[in-house]
Amino acid sequence: MKLAVVFWVLGAGMAQAGFDSIEELGEALFFDVNLSQNRTQSCASCHNPDQAYVDTRQTDAGLAFSLGDDGESLGDRNAPTITYAREVPLFQVNDMGFYMGGQFLDGRAHDLAAQAGGPPLNPIEMGMPDKASVVLRLAENTDYVAALKAYFGADVADVEAAFDAMTQAIAAYERTDLFAPYDSKYDRAVRGDYVMTPQEALGQDLFFDKERTNCSLCHFGNEKPASAGELFTAHEYFNLGVPTNVPGRKANGVLVGKIDFGLLGNPEVNDVIEMGKFRTPTLRNVAVTGPYMHNGIFNDLRTVVLFYNRYNTDDPEWQINPETGKPFGWPEVPKTLAVRELTHGPALSNDEIDALVAFMETLTDARYEDLLQE
Repeated sequence: MKLAVVFWVLGAGMAQAGFDSIEELGEALFFDVNLSQNRTQSCASCHNPDQAYVDTRQTDAGLAFSLGDDGESLGDRNAPTITYAREVPLFQVNDMGFYMGGQFLDGRAHDLAAQAGGPPLNPIEMGMPDKASVVLRLAENTDYVAALKAYFGADVADVEAAFDAMTQAIAAYERTDLFAPYDSKYDRAVRGDYVMTPQEALGQDLFFDKERTNCSLCHFGNEKPASAGELFTAHEYFNLGVPTNVPGRKANGVLVGKIDFGLLGNPEVNDVIEMGKFRTPTLRNVAVTGPYMHNGIFNDLRTVVLFYNRYNTDDPEWQINPETGKPFGWPEVPKTLAVRELTHGPALSNDEIDALVAFMETLTDARYEDLLQE
């Protein structure tokens, strides 16, 4: 039976049964494991809503890389939180001539809908062989068929149209306020409903002090500090000198010496000067969404601050990764390292590092504040 006939048989005469909105349809699709090859994995598998939409499944690579639908494959990048992903601008070149925005860490998906269409077709993620196979799975659910027809038009019997409708519905769900509530301690402090502790306040001062730190250069988008609705990212791309995650690479089978091209791997980018650069993520919920960096190499947020601090001191003691007891390691792509940005300002003391971490903890959404205790 042709796909168009399948849709007609299952959906003829039905309204958007079971779904009162596109967002509600998107929520169902977000949690549907039937959209993966072996029916074991959904969007929520790698973006757990109870854990600030990151993957907390332990694998041979720890939490650094996600396990695929086949129960064996491991990715090579850490699954980022999708809280506040709706605020990421389209992939573009900004007024300064720099790349910014786009979904995924290399911006290869222009928007949320394009991102939603990636995992189902990725062989080491949800593993579906093609769009037609995904649409056939949609056709198994009469409520999906009715809703896709009602919300996206009669041409959803077409594979491309149906697949696109699915991605648009998931994106609509991810644009709801559930994903971006702006109700952290930071937001409450801006509104006058919370008073930061002395340590948190010191961390905020350091974060926005461009003489002392360079945090706000990359992790600040508004023109004035302490503003409501701040995303704590300028959405631009930098090479921070992150070393290869050797244990992770040994677990996922990727050659340890293989370079992750980052932004240069984006089909729209062809200048080698972009190699090894990754989009600056939001710092919202950062304290509860480890591990960190594009390859999940650091488990603790304080380790990340120590990693940055090492660029501002020659003291050998500060060059040691406390998680391994060994030096942090060499940048995977040294030639495009953001030297000017990374070496700005003096080294911080341990108390100042703790204060920065305390401030970043205030960026945690209210629903996830209990995770800070864990």
